[in-house]
Amino acid sequence: MTAPARVDAATLPDERWDDPARGTIRFRTLISAPATDSDALVCGVAMLAAGETFPLHHHPQAEVYFGLRGEGEVLIDGVPHRLAPGVALYIPGGAVHGVPLATGTLEWFYTFAADSFADIPYTFLHES
Repeated sequence: MTAPARVDAATLPDERWDDPARGTIRFRTLISAPATDSDALVCGVAMLAAGETFPLHHHPQAEVYFGLRGEGEVLIDGVPHRLAPGVALYIPGGAVHGVPLATGTLEWFYTFAADSFADIPYTFLHES
């Protein structure tokens, strides 16, 4: 059985991929087992500054982005989609997506139907 959790994003450190080829994106995982006593849901906040990247990738799980700050373009299966505060993007499982180059500050909330962030098998196109 899981329990309610309260997480303050301001108290979490920025995370990055170990491999810089996976981009310069920073993120803070808010809800994810085992850090939280949770299941079936992973969520966090992603952040890019101007000039930073989140290369094209895919994973089996569907994902939702919800714009929090700034404005930018997310490519989903080759089609550009504007992300801005208050805008939600549904990304189907298996869809190739990313932010190849941020032109300004961009921050968004993301969520997956998974127990843990570690359960999401990211495949970056340059690694395929």
